[in-house]
Amino acid sequence: MVAIVTSREFNRDVSAVKRAAASGPVIITDHGRPSHVLLSFAEYQRLTGTAGSLADAFILDEEIDFEPVRPRDSARGVDL
Repeated sequence: MVAIVTSREFNRDVSAVKRAAASGPVIITDHGRPSHVLLSFAEYQRLTGTAGSLADAFILDEEIDFEPVRPRDSARGVDL
C-alpha cells in the first residue's frame, strides 16, 4: 500500500510519516505533484540490491588523496 502526504503534512508530523514508511512507500507531494518518496532503509536496500550496513555504504571502492586546507583568512587562531 502506498501512502500519500503533502509536504505540509510531512513537516507537521515527520514521525507519523516515518511510521507509515515502515509499511510501504510514502509519496510526498509538493503543490499537488509527487516530489519525493520515503522508504524504509530495508526497502531501499531491497530495491537497490545493496545489502549490508549503513557504514558499508560509505566505504569507497578506492582510496582518495585528500588533505583539508585551512582558509588563510580564518579569524581564530589555533591553540595546540
